[in-house]
Amino acid sequence: MKDMYKKTLDEYCEKINHALLRLTENKPELQKIVCEAMEYSLSAGGKRIRPVLMLEFCKMCGGNSEKYIDLSCTVEMVHTYSLIHDDLPCMDNDDFRRGKPSCHKMFPEAIALLAGDALNTLPYEIISSKAIEGTISYESSVKLSNILSSSTGVMGMIGGQVVDIEAEHRKITIDELNYLQILKTGALIKAACKMGCILGQKPEKIPFAEKYADALGRAFQIVDDILDVTGSFEELGKPIGSDSKQDKSTYISLMGLEKSKDEAEKLTNEAISILDNFENSDFLKELTMELLTRKK
Repeated sequence: MKDMYKKTLDEYCEKINHALLRLTENKPELQKIVCEAMEYSLSAGGKRIRPVLMLEFCKMCGGNSEKYIDLSCTVEMVHTYSLIHDDLPCMDNDDFRRGKPSCHKMFPEAIALLAGDALNTLPYEIISSKAIEGTISYESSVKLSNILSSSTGVMGMIGGQVVDIEAEHRKITIDELNYLQILKTGALIKAACKMGCILGQKPEKIPFAEKYADALGRAFQIVDDILDVTGSFEELGKPIGSDSKQDKSTYISLMGLEKSKDEAEKLTNEAISILDNFENSDFLKELTMELLTRKK
């Protein structure tokens, strides 16, 4: 199973990476620098978890995921935009991302800001274009756009980032931290899973996708917090201990290392059990477990 899982994941990532570069290959001369900044951040690496989730949920719902590689890139673009902005001096002020200089260290800060903005708008151009060309219906286009935009806005990722900023320099409760991470980390993961159900034309499966995403999103963030304490720059490709330096509450600071590990394992097992509501879920169960034991 491990070999088949690795082969499938590698194939997904290769197709997604190729599509990301193709979708941003047009570089008009006068706007070339911002296009290069977009491409730089998109090609800097990453696990491509969100687009893989979208494609797998589509597949588990009986859809042809091969048709929707470009659409899966939309969530990766939004994710990458958020990382560019997170690293800016006015936010987390991080010089490195995925082992490479952050976008604002390779390009002027204003260009990095605009590259993030561009990666936040391009997804909706892609979604609407797929409806115009007939790859998806107009109804599906509206549903996908609604899911992605709402997961990114004030009641989604951006809202979570605001709560995170407001929580700096004070100790928050575990309930507040869960709420923060459900928005900041979990919202885009949930969007990818729900969008896959729409593409697979099984909207009735969305409640299961949401429950899976909630469990996975929290487990994913807890592991991130663990790695921020136990990992290394070489493994993670970014500074270690940045949460502590910014005086942020984390699962480690509130629960301790061992309890955090136990909670991440519990949530992972919960996510895996939810996948029993889908056909052909072996690959995603393997991926879910792999995310628990990752080193970066």
